[in-house]
Amino acid sequence: MFGNLDLNEIMQKIQESMSDADNKTYTASSGGGMVEVTVNGKFEVIDIKIDDSLLEDKESLQILLMSAVNDAIKMAVDDKKQQAMNMFGGLNIN
Repeated sequence: MFGNLDLNEIMQKIQESMSDADNKTYTASSGGGMVEVTVNGKFEVIDIKIDDSLLEDKESLQILLMSAVNDAIKMAVDDKKQQAMNMFGGLNIN
């Protein structure tokens, strides 16, 4: 990934990669799609969609919302971990 780059170039590539990761979005749903949550790479919730049928069932809504939020955050965390592993794997540090 980094080949014959100097340290400044490597740091710039890492910063660019981190910025790209922060702008990615991750969407998870629960309840068969009745609740859908989207988070960004900074782990911020940026969108929530709730089926109208859940508006009268507060307990179910809370459970499905927590599940979707947790799943979306886990997707973002796992992706960031994978990107970090790929990034440092490309350094070929011996």
